[in-house]
Amino acid sequence: MKKPVATETAPGAVGPYSQAVVSGQFVFVSGQLPVDPATGRMPATAAEQAGQSLANIGAVLKAAGSSLDKAVRVGVFMTDLAGFQEVNEVYATFFSRPYPARTTVEVPKLPKGALVEIDCIAEL
Repeated sequence: MKKPVATETAPGAVGPYSQAVVSGQFVFVSGQLPVDPATGRMPATAAEQAGQSLANIGAVLKAAGSSLDKAVRVGVFMTDLAGFQEVNEVYATFFSRPYPARTTVEVPKLPKGALVEIDCIAEL
């Protein structure tokens, strides 16, 4: 059985989907745009956006009863991989060894003109 997760400490969904879904012993977090839930604004750089997206994921995981420490897989979507190193530096401040499995891909566009969007699967 799946259970939706919703929290006001992360931006709301911009379409017909849940912020996250708990199924079995896992939390599946939808892609998180780098929107500050308090202001509705996005930071300017890819690195800053990665930090906001990861903070949003942390808030959703907390609402689900999990945390970034329990992440097993992360997907990073960027509109320009030229910022890959800077995003990696920010990413490394949110996770510790053993790091979750990860995919990073360049995409032509993201919703709301974002430079970065990140999703995650974590254990409960």
